Amino acid sequence: MRARGRKRARQINSYYLSLGEGTFDEYPPPMVETGSKNYLRIALEEVAAGKIKYKYRG
Repeated sequence: MRARGRKRARQINSYYLSLGEGTFDEYPPPMVETGSKNYLRIALEEVAAGKIKYKYRG
């Protein structure tokens, strides 16, 4: 779950960076309402809310 959260946090970070450049087609915006500006916290809230699906490889 942490690995998926880290990956999603990088996507959220890239999304916000791309907003400044005027290109926002590549990365989806955050999928939960939050007051946090911490990308990892936002990503973990998405996972906890069931917005992010992941598979356990084991």
